[in-house]
This record gives sequence, structure tokens and C-alpha cells, in this order.
Amino acid sequence: MTKVQTVGAIGMVLMIVGITALYHERAIAQKSGGQAPVDWVAEIETVFIRSEDCKQCHDRHYEEWKGVREQTPDLKTFGRVDAALLHGTSLESPVFRTVLGVWIQTDPSPDERRRCLSCHVPATTIFPQHAEKIVAQILAGKPQVEGIGCASCHLINAVEKAKAPPPTFKVQPGTVLYGPYADPEENLVHSAAQSDLFRGATFCASCHFDKVKDVTQKDLPGEILQGTICQDCHMEPSTGSSTSRRGAMTRAIGRHWFRGVVVSGTLLKNRNLQAEWMPRIDIEVAKTGAILEGTALVKIGSLPHSFPDGDPVLKQFFLTVTMKDAKGAVLAEETKHFGLPYDKILRGPIPDPFIKGGNTRKVPFAQTVPAGTTAATVEAVLTYALIPTPEPALRERYLSSLGSERARGEAKKIIDEYTQPRILTYRVKSL
Repeated sequence: MTKVQTVGAIGMVLMIVGITALYHERAIAQKSGGQAPVDWVAEIETVFIRSEDCKQCHDRHYEEWKGVREQTPDLKTFGRVDAALLHGTSLESPVFRTVLGVWIQTDPSPDERRRCLSCHVPATTIFPQHAEKIVAQILAGKPQVEGIGCASCHLINAVEKAKAPPPTFKVQPGTVLYGPYADPEENLVHSAAQSDLFRGATFCASCHFDKVKDVTQKDLPGEILQGTICQDCHMEPSTGSSTSRRGAMTRAIGRHWFRGVVVSGTLLKNRNLQAEWMPRIDIEVAKTGAILEGTALVKIGSLPHSFPDGDPVLKQFFLTVTMKDAKGAVLAEETKHFGLPYDKILRGPIPDPFIKGGNTRKVPFAQTVPAGTTAATVEAVLTYALIPTPEPALRERYLSSLGSERARGEAKKIIDEYTQPRILTYRVKSL
């Protein structure tokens, strides 16, 4: 071995020793005899090591998780990150901070708060005693703990078999990190083991509720997407190495940005997927005297998951049915609202999605034709908003809890932007 090779080998050993020491130093400090109180953040990080530590070997996945790699153009193009809220920003997101702040004003119980945090901060399933401190940090805009980091997912080794409220994942504290490979690359930093969960839909469904058709409706027809699981679309397939090591470049890997429907390229290159995902409306209507009665039929294809995407807790849907005359003048209009208000969130079972995959939601309506007019068309428009609109008193209570005009201005902007309805689809029927 040459001198250069020897120096390189020594350097590599020192780096590995340093990383290993970093992994265990907090645990050692915790066992130092109790001479000083153990910092609660450090206590959490003895189990849930920070993703920055993982970055030293897994830089590619770290940058995808954090939003550095190729995520940025999507966010710039679409502006609002409707379906691309990164796992890496699960606590840092000002949207989450605002929603949590409004919801806290409805006085949720400690158990309800822990239930909310269990998916955004999986560490609270092991350290529930620190949930309130984490909430306080989030509301202050200065979370010290990590939300959904590398360890949050790669310490999961099981999910609940029986139907249970989310989350259903089981975290196994320890130095073994789980993943999809039967032959993980050997290293001196941490042990690795294969888990079949990482190749199945139940892994994602443990936080994303029962919206996965493969879990609840296995026999639902849909040959286009037969056997498709969450990871096939939301962890874009690639080839390479999961670590910084060069040479093992032929392994199939999944990207770690978990992008959603804002990835227009995914829909455009798979028109079948586009057809399956997009909702459609049909209108059935009959006139009885001066009354128009009918049903708006909102349909969704047999996509692997139910509709909407993300989750059925916060999203709001609005179906507006409008009756017009031959000149386009509005004769009657009504809007039906579907979604939970803040004071109902996590107070009871998780609601069903607006439409389950491969199903039709039937929404009845009835409108009276004004005297002396003639209805010519009926229109149905389906829109959605990402978060509920807070009641005026609730909104003001939350805004008054903030410490500065700047913070109040930012919160107002988020509330106004994310409660604004966006159109999904529409249908016009001539009478």
C-alpha cells in the first residue's frame, strides 16, 4: 500500500469513528451519573438521531428530503405547495405552525395534541412527556427537535395488524436502522436490517390513514394501476447508491422528496394515471313545477388511494350548483361544504375521504326557479381548500396570541391563501 493510500485509509477510519462517536455521545452523556439534568432535546436525539448526522453518508437522500434537489423548480412554478409539503419541513412549515396555532385555540386535550404530533413528530410516540414542550417551540417558530427525519421512518419495524386510529407504525428504539434491502452495504456506523414494510403501502398508510385502496379495498377494479403502491409514484424510481459511496451505482433506489400531484411531469408522461386521478362530475336533474331537483355525481377513478390526496382531516371541499337562464344570468345558487371545522379536528374518528378511490359521491340538490324566469342550464363546480377557514372569533383569538405585527401579518397571509378555494372540475348541463 502506498503512503497516499495509507493516509486515505487512516482518514476514512477516523471519519467512521467520528460519526460513530457522534451517534452514541448523547447516550453516553445521559448515563454520566445524573450530575446534571439531561436536556430533553438531547434525550430524544439519543434515539432519533438528527438527519444532519445521516447526511455525512446519505447526502443525496438528505438533500431530497430537505428540498435542496430539484424540488425547488416545482415550488417556484406552482407557487403554493399544495401537494409538496416536504417531510423535512414537517415542523418548520409556517403553514403547519399557523394551523396548529389556530387549532390550539380550540383547547384540545393533551391526548389530542399528542395525537396530532405523533405523525408530524414520530418521536412523541416514544417520548410523549415532551409533547407540550414541542408544541410550544413550534408555535414560537423555533423547533429544536426534528419532525419527520431519517430516523423517524428508518426506526419503524412494524405496523398494527388490526384496524386502529392513526398512527399505526411501531418505532423500535435502538441502533438498527431498517430499509428495503436484503443486503445493505456494510458500515461501521450503524446496523442495518431489511423490512418488507418499505415495499408495501401499509408503511405510508400508517400516517396517511385508510386512503390506500390496497389496504381497505383490495378487489376494487383498476387494471391500469394493478399492484401500484405509494412508493412507485411518490418516491420517484432512480438508480444509484443510497450512500455517498461510488461504485454501487446499479441498485434501484427511490428518491426521498415524496412529491405529490404538483409533479405535472408524472401526470403528463402517464395519461392513464392522469385519467385515474382527475375527478369528474355528472349531473342528473328533473323539474317538478317550479323546483329543479337533482344529484351531482362526483366520480374518481380507481387510483391506488382515495381522494383527496394528502389527508382527509384538513382539506375542505365545496360543491357549488348554479342555475342560469339562457343569457347566463344566475337564477339560484347553493354551495355544499364538506370538511371539518377546527373544533372538530381529532375529536373522534378520522373522517372518510371526500371520495374513496373507484367510487362516486352523490350530492343531492334542489333549487326553486324564480317566478317569471326560465332555467336553461345547471352548473356544478367542485373546488377545494387546503385548510379550514377559522371562525372570525377563533381567527382573532389566534392572531392576538402572536407577539408582533409582523407575525400577525404572516399568519393572515397564510390563512387567506390556504383557505382560498381552487377549482378541481366542473360540468354544465342544458335543460
